[in-house]
Amino acid sequence: MGSPVVLGIESSCDETGAGVVRGGRLLGHALASSMEEHARYGGVVPEIAARAHVEALRPVVREALDDAGLGFADVGAVAVTTGPGLAGALQVGLAGAKGLAYALGVPLYGVHHLAGHVAADTLEHGPLPDPCVVLIVSGGHTSLLLVRDLVRSPIAHLGDTLDDAAGECFDKVARVFGLPYPGGPAVDRAARTGNPRAVAFPRPLAGSPDHPYDFSFSGLKTAAARWAEGHAGRALPTADGAASLQEAVADVLTRKAVAACAEHGVGTLVVVGGVAANSRVRSLAEERCRAAGITLRVPPLRLCTDNGAMIAAVGDLLVRSGAEPAPLDLSVDPSAPLEYAALHPVGARVATR
Repeated sequence: MGSPVVLGIESSCDETGAGVVRGGRLLGHALASSMEEHARYGGVVPEIAARAHVEALRPVVREALDDAGLGFADVGAVAVTTGPGLAGALQVGLAGAKGLAYALGVPLYGVHHLAGHVAADTLEHGPLPDPCVVLIVSGGHTSLLLVRDLVRSPIAHLGDTLDDAAGECFDKVARVFGLPYPGGPAVDRAARTGNPRAVAFPRPLAGSPDHPYDFSFSGLKTAAARWAEGHAGRALPTADGAASLQEAVADVLTRKAVAACAEHGVGTLVVVGGVAANSRVRSLAEERCRAAGITLRVPPLRLCTDNGAMIAAVGDLLVRSGAEPAPLDLSVDPSAPLEYAALHPVGARVATR
């Protein structure tokens, strides 16, 4: 018998995603977003997100299975994001996953959201090389990792953000620039007609010997806000500001990632997460990896942002590795650190943290 069909469910923030994977191959997926409901507030409202997940979960799961040409009877395991993320949003996905796993009589696996982003690349490019350096860049997370076996080995952190994540910086500066939410895509669009050298924005922690691979985007965010304030009463050259901001973020991210590959003797860099969809981050990573003789892997745009396919991908890897399923009292951990791909917290353990 071949590998079982794994249904993955993602509900950590404002996207409700479901994906179907078997043997490393994506069979179908579907996504619903509540982004428009949050846009009027300039950011994600947790209660709105949770209610949207309740409404979207069932049709999204059905759509993913239909996309795969399968039914519930074909599902052999269920994987679900159990952290990190918004507590209420995570609870909706977990409740749905538990119900499905129980009704179908199949094992349930809790998955770390960030491990899902890493695994998303395998659906496009195949198994990850051992080792590889992974740069995760999203709205809430910026980390540089050394990954060996994603589901069997502990994940080593080479560096993390000390304050704002790259995507958070984009969102906050976009608001100051008068650009719509979400800020990342808005900055990318505005930057197309701008001069990336127009504003000399700082490169935080660019050469810090104590934090060679850590990131800090709070100072960059403040510098961009001060620059905008300096144009009070005058037209803000938004395109130049956006292009210069984007260049600063891409410069810091890619410079450190390529340096980490060189120091650790790793020949492959994998860039994942929502900010991996940014055009300048992708192009500068390609340029610097090519110059350094490093293989660059970036998932297609549809797999960069939060989705259920990436959670199913981790579940598929866990099943094929013989990992133990989650216990029946599986809970969520909204602030879970990334240590292993499987995340199986239980209520009592979380409550004592």
